[in-house]
Amino acid sequence: MTLSRRGMLGLAGAIGSAGALGAAGRTAPTGTTGACGAGGAGGAIGRVRTGFERLAADGYAALAGERIGVVTNPTGITADARHLVDVLHADERVDLVAVFGPEHGFRGTAQAGGSEGASRDPATGLPVYDTYGRSGQQLADVFTAAGIDTVVFDIQDVGARFYTYIWTLYDCMRAAALAGKAMVVLDRPNPVSGRRAAGPVLERPYASFVGREPIALAHGMTAAELARLFNGEFLTEKPVRLRTVPLSGWRRESFFGETGLPWMPPSPNMPTPDTALAYAGTCLFEGTNLSEGRGTTTPFEVVGAEGIDRRWAEAANALGLPGVWFREAYFTPTFSKHVGKVCGGVRLVVHDRAAFDPVRAGIGLLITARQVWNGFGWRADHWIDRLTGSDRVRTLVDAGADVDEVVGDWALGLARFEAVRRPYLLYP
Repeated sequence: MTLSRRGMLGLAGAIGSAGALGAAGRTAPTGTTGACGAGGAGGAIGRVRTGFERLAADGYAALAGERIGVVTNPTGITADARHLVDVLHADERVDLVAVFGPEHGFRGTAQAGGSEGASRDPATGLPVYDTYGRSGQQLADVFTAAGIDTVVFDIQDVGARFYTYIWTLYDCMRAAALAGKAMVVLDRPNPVSGRRAAGPVLERPYASFVGREPIALAHGMTAAELARLFNGEFLTEKPVRLRTVPLSGWRRESFFGETGLPWMPPSPNMPTPDTALAYAGTCLFEGTNLSEGRGTTTPFEVVGAEGIDRRWAEAANALGLPGVWFREAYFTPTFSKHVGKVCGGVRLVVHDRAAFDPVRAGIGLLITARQVWNGFGWRADHWIDRLTGSDRVRTLVDAGADVDEVVGDWALGLARFEAVRRPYLLYP
């Protein structure tokens, strides 16, 4: 039987995605139900294989006979940096009929709090639907209108509760269940490792799109693990028909640089894995009148404001926080807070990733910024409470608590979350 050009392109995509699997032999079956364990996740030789690679290596069996819609963005790429939408569209074994874009959009052009709207993808001709700001029945209606049977999710997360892609996943799972659709989650590594969870657990009165459900600020999970947890803990009244395709070759202590995978910025202000490493702590400055480095080449690795000098770095270093040094820094944001103004502040220099706790570091920076700069202030809408998941961090910092007191305040809730998440973990 001869293959059409579309079929040949798809076959090339599958071969390219499977790539170096040949040396190690075929991987274990790709599909795992929402109740599966870690058995299918290991055994790879060399670099990490993504869920998409394992799906391709299995001939897309998990998608056979289904009309597919993909929720993705520029991070949905193969090991050789081609986009999975292009690869799937070119393969006659897959009936891809729609694409769904999250915050920042399918092509990733929109800034924080924005999206690209509905469009038609010029490369494939596929309709692109905007999911941002939609949830529940409204999003379920979008899935129904798109004419799909199965929603496939493949987006690189960065490991922090307030990074919105995990809540796009949650909303899509809930909407898929309402619309009678199935859900397939293609896993990618947590770039800051999955060694442990850290930070406060969200309290439900503070739920928003930067935290729908009570998980830790730094959750220490992958997207597939979170999907399993969401289905098992939070969507119990109407769980979705969930299938996860795990990674192979990834271990919980691994950082992104150890995976052998190419990095594609998940959003405009997440340019490198080093940004992701700091993000869970320094993003807390979104809740203050200081710049979190947006509008610079190193967002979230520098924080500051007009009028701050070297005393902040000195005070932060005096805390002796593990794994990180703070260097006096000056920068001029090109957009966002303090645009066009010379800001003084600190640059994080992480010298021991395994010891570094970004949330503890973020708390230390909040406390010392308040001590050394009399211009310090919270955002008037108390956005810090949404980011941290309650008003406890804000009130403790205002009361003069030290780092250990603030961190100790969430210890019991964090221990409970660690116990809740444990059955849903897929990797050693």
